[in-house]
Amino acid sequence: MFTLLKTEGKARRGELTCAHGTAQTPAFMNVGTQGAIKGAVSAHDLKEIGCQIELSNTYHLHLRPGDKLIKEMGGLHRFMRWDGPILTDSGGFQVFSLASMRKIKEEGVTFASHIDGRRIFMGPEESMQIQSNLGSDIAMAFDECVENPAPYDYVKQSCERTLRWLQRCKVEHDRLNTLPDTVNPQQQLFGINQGGIVPDLRVWHMKEIAKLDCDGYAIGGLAVGEPAETMYEIIDAVEPYMPTDKPRYLMGVGTPVNILEAVARGVDMFDCVLPARNARHGKLYTWQGAMNIKNEKYKNDDRPIDPACDCPACRSFSRAYLRHLFAAGEMLGMRLAVIHNLHFYNELMVKIRQALEEGRFTEFYHEYKERLGAKI
Repeated sequence: MFTLLKTEGKARRGELTCAHGTAQTPAFMNVGTQGAIKGAVSAHDLKEIGCQIELSNTYHLHLRPGDKLIKEMGGLHRFMRWDGPILTDSGGFQVFSLASMRKIKEEGVTFASHIDGRRIFMGPEESMQIQSNLGSDIAMAFDECVENPAPYDYVKQSCERTLRWLQRCKVEHDRLNTLPDTVNPQQQLFGINQGGIVPDLRVWHMKEIAKLDCDGYAIGGLAVGEPAETMYEIIDAVEPYMPTDKPRYLMGVGTPVNILEAVARGVDMFDCVLPARNARHGKLYTWQGAMNIKNEKYKNDDRPIDPACDCPACRSFSRAYLRHLFAAGEMLGMRLAVIHNLHFYNELMVKIRQALEEGRFTEFYHEYKERLGAKI
């Protein structure tokens, strides 16, 4: 299911094969939380901007429209008209974000819906059932994401519980894949490494979950407020214990520089709401750094967002027009901005893969590390 094609230092070039296609790695997964990219971007648009894997949210789709309804509609692929690989997260991060409305026990978590306040229970078995109903290509194990920093004893207890939850996820996932009415019987299961920002707990947890032989492994619970350098230190600590023959996924990360740094440390897959969210507020990424299209200096600028970009927005529209759309509150402005940023992220991954194939990733890393973090 995963083939490692080439390495340069710790950086890896590979292929991940799923029921709905093969993705080239390193890869960035575009986040369609509720079955759509925020900013009026459809599954058809994702094809044009080079998306390989779409990511949707277990928690949100369970609440609305309901995973059972999506199963009745033939699964998430048919529902949103996306024919490529889909990864669904487990709902664990939403449990983390709903800290004031949750109660964690060994069985699972009870929390209040952010929509109408009704009480909901989700445990490993429920998360696997929801993701099976959605029919995604990759299901993420149910886990607990702790605050950074958190007391050592609590992080340790959480790691141990997350390990037990993964064991339950695997049993239930294997059972669901054998049922005759399963939407996608080839669904894969990724385990998630937790442990906050405590290196020894991270390493212990990674060693333990690696014994369970999941289809892939993720590093979760980072990019939630800790400094970027701390995140890199945790990746460095965990990476030697991640199976080399399985894909490695850094959840919820990040900026272009974060991605470059993580690829250099051996990570294969990424997702983040950042490019679409920033785009909706006028922050756009270019090969010379980030820009705020709302700035006055772009009022009469007839150039594309990035002359080096061939996305639909850059091919057809000027900075001046895009700035006008934002000033006028026109939805088209957000749509074009989101399309540009997501295209940029996918193109960044293409360039990283090319550099790895040609044995010049180290050169690429040093050339773009400062440039991509600059502000225009």
